[in-house]
Amino acid sequence: MSDSAADTATLTPTGALTVEEVLSVHHWNDHLFSFKITRPSTFRFRSGEFIMIGLPGDNGKPLLRAYSIASPAYAEELEFLSIKVPDGPLTSRLQKIQPGDQIYLGRKPVGTLVADALRPGKRLFLFSTGTGLAPFLSLARDPDIYERFEQILLVHSVRRVSDLAFRTELESQLADDPLIADEALLQFHYLPTVTREDFHTQGRIGTMIEDGRLFIPQLRGPAKLDPENDRIMLCGSMAMIREFEHSLEAMGFEEGSNNKPGDFVIERAFVD
Repeated sequence: MSDSAADTATLTPTGALTVEEVLSVHHWNDHLFSFKITRPSTFRFRSGEFIMIGLPGDNGKPLLRAYSIASPAYAEELEFLSIKVPDGPLTSRLQKIQPGDQIYLGRKPVGTLVADALRPGKRLFLFSTGTGLAPFLSLARDPDIYERFEQILLVHSVRRVSDLAFRTELESQLADDPLIADEALLQFHYLPTVTREDFHTQGRIGTMIEDGRLFIPQLRGPAKLDPENDRIMLCGSMAMIREFEHSLEAMGFEEGSNNKPGDFVIERAFVD
């Protein structure tokens, strides 16, 4: 591990953690970055799940945090999206990692932002704020999701334009992805929105639903959320999740889980 990220030169695997190598790091701005690490040959996950990753703490024990996997389930590498917290116990050091550094990776991915937790439907809405985009990057690049839903709308709400990580790739409708490029061209839609700077789309997700702007012309179907045919995934700030949890239930949507599929799902394990 480089001196900038941790004091320990070599990490040791445990029963719950493997040790992986950082392959690349991309800093989107001064408070947001993404990175890729090696993937163990035995590591299996469903697109949309999260895993524990981390570095050694001051006491020598692993300091871990839950991170959604941004890579699709078939990817050879694992990618993550993270905020930078200057005084954060983990992120203050994680943001300094460099290619070649070592990092802890949990052995057991979990989560509810998976296709299996939803009933069949026609339209899939992926509502995200901030780094809540990560699991939807995974799902949007998974061929299985295009077999389950006729249309997919990924909505990413951020404060600043520079927070729109992966914007170019998403605006191209994932054209560079050989596995789903043809399907995404017809079925995938991306709607970024910014709340604190000038941008062609501004406003919170809830406001855009209310005034109809969320239902872009490319999206077939009614200009409202329909419990009969629409399915929804939510990931991001606690405020957003609480707002939608109540409003969706009031509209007749039922929350789903791995044990009982429903009309919408929330990742309750962590927020931005």
